[in-house]
Amino acid sequence: MLTDLKTFKAALEQLEVDRGVPRAKIIEAIEMALAAAYKKEYGKKDQIVRAYFDFEKGNVRFEQIKIVVDESMIKSEEELEEEARIREEKMREAKEKGEEYREDRREEEEIPAAGDDEEAPRKVRFNPERHIMLDEAKKIKKGVKPGEELVFPLEYKEEYGRIASQTAKQVIIQRIREAERESVYDEYKEKEGEVISGIVQRVENRNVFLDLGRATAILPSDEQVRGERYRIGERIKAYLLLVEKTARGTNMYLSRSHPRFLTKLFDIEVPEIANGVVEIKAVAREAGSRSKIAVFSNDPNVDPVGSCVGQKGIRVGTIINELGGEKIDIIEWSEESESFIAHALSPARVLDVEIRETQKEAAVTVADDQLSLAIGRAGQNVRLAAKLTGWKIDIRSREGESVAKADEEGATKVEESSEEQPKKKDTPAESAEKQEEEKSSKE
Repeated sequence: MLTDLKTFKAALEQLEVDRGVPRAKIIEAIEMALAAAYKKEYGKKDQIVRAYFDFEKGNVRFEQIKIVVDESMIKSEEELEEEARIREEKMREAKEKGEEYREDRREEEEIPAAGDDEEAPRKVRFNPERHIMLDEAKKIKKGVKPGEELVFPLEYKEEYGRIASQTAKQVIIQRIREAERESVYDEYKEKEGEVISGIVQRVENRNVFLDLGRATAILPSDEQVRGERYRIGERIKAYLLLVEKTARGTNMYLSRSHPRFLTKLFDIEVPEIANGVVEIKAVAREAGSRSKIAVFSNDPNVDPVGSCVGQKGIRVGTIINELGGEKIDIIEWSEESESFIAHALSPARVLDVEIRETQKEAAVTVADDQLSLAIGRAGQNVRLAAKLTGWKIDIRSREGESVAKADEEGATKVEESSEEQPKKKDTPAESAEKQEEEKSSKE
């Protein structure tokens, strides 16, 4: 019995808070450690010893477990001889190859009762320290069945040697580490697909490692936004892309370039999206440069675009700042393909949209002074519009001449006459285009 129970409880509670390990897991680790120490000091090698710890009273109880078996569950002499022959063969093969032979000596502590499973129960080598024959078991407990456990109380001991104590310590450390890893995995697995924040811990081979508090996550180079630089100690937000469990612990991968990162930022900043009144129907993103999102309102009295922009552009402005100045076009989603495609080409004004349903193509006519806006720099605007709508888009002038094409996969072809040539100074038309784009992102 523990003498200083109050101090012990305080230590357990502190461990629970600091490591985030549930109290039940800590007590389970202590019970396993006590059982290991008891077996090391007072038990026999093949015994099954279990300990039960009463947290409230500080009492410990030890028990020996024996599994009930019948003749059908015991390996015959012939089977044991065959096992020995196979073992010798494997040892000889390992010796010839110059390898060390390691026999799998894992012992079966539990045996399924006959008739419980469709498969035949596992056969075991009978060991009087861990097994008891059915006939003998019935003398102790009437109605007992094969596969059940019989419990035999063990004498309580308080004195343990150095080796037993060291064994108990190792078991506790190992089990608490395992429980801590499990706790971390469970906590962050629930957050998978959400935006989390962390502090930049280090940068190695262009991969950024973020300290999340209880764990470290990695922002791979291919999930970063091109042109962004990360400083040690800087706090940044990222999308929790994947949480996976490994033998060494929990691996977590982040992204700042994923389209879902953009939608989650809107979910955080726009209450109408969070409560379901406004929905984000589609997203097309070229991280670090420009994005388009299509929004729809389930309430006719709520303007979806205005809700996302916010008063004086404060909501979308916050997101743009988080993304390092990435331009964002917010358009209204429509069930009518013609209207949706026309909106998607914002800030350009569209004159006409001709749909070809079978080819999933749309021929879009715009005025000559709107061609550069519709196409965008290096075809970016029409490319994003095609990704957003899922349609192949063919931009045509008023005379019907095709000047740019883009498909839903992002492939873009711009006629040479329509491509932008680098100039030392913007022309009046290019200046107007820039102003229109800026206005579109803020409005």
